[in-house]
Amino acid sequence: MTTTTATGAAIDPGRTALLLMDFQPAALGAVPDPESVLARASEALAWARSHGTHVVFVRVALTEADAAAVPTRNKAFARVAAAGHLTEGTPATAVHESLELREHDLTVRKIRFSAFVGDTDLRAELRTRDVDTLVLAGLSTSGVVLTTLRQAADEDYRLFVLADATADPDPEVHQVLMEKVFPRQADIVVTADLAALSTAGEPATRS
Repeated sequence: MTTTTATGAAIDPGRTALLLMDFQPAALGAVPDPESVLARASEALAWARSHGTHVVFVRVALTEADAAAVPTRNKAFARVAAAGHLTEGTPATAVHESLELREHDLTVRKIRFSAFVGDTDLRAELRTRDVDTLVLAGLSTSGVVLTTLRQAADEDYRLFVLADATADPDPEVHQVLMEKVFPRQADIVVTADLAALSTAGEPATRS
């Protein structure tokens, strides 16, 4: 995977949020080599912890009321709601146990593809934290990552996508998005690039 970063690109950790999206059994089971992408997500989380970067865990889960409210015209989520694969409170919708949640982390339960559509006002939370940069990682590339990236770009966030902490059930789709689509709105990097991209200075670590 070729990375694409703007000249002089750097990340100010204190004004950045790492979004770890849909790292849950329902999504991990659908992508090739889930162990590798999960390991890279863990490395990104460790980087965020050590640099004082805001951490946002995003997961998809539908309550009974959410499922009942999905209209049949919603081609993707009508099937999900009817099948009950993403029912809130089931193991399939929990964040993977290897990704440790801490007190100051933000958790978002979403009810559609985008991280901005859920039971938490993500926009307001990011604004409160003075965040202007998002680092995106998640499952799948053509689902939550694509949808969240597009929406965040329209809202003027600076965007980085972690190519090795993102995966799709279709590797060809993943490659096309990373190489042809995402670079128009985001810098494409790998987890190992984060340390070099971080702005120099003492990290304001979070507990």
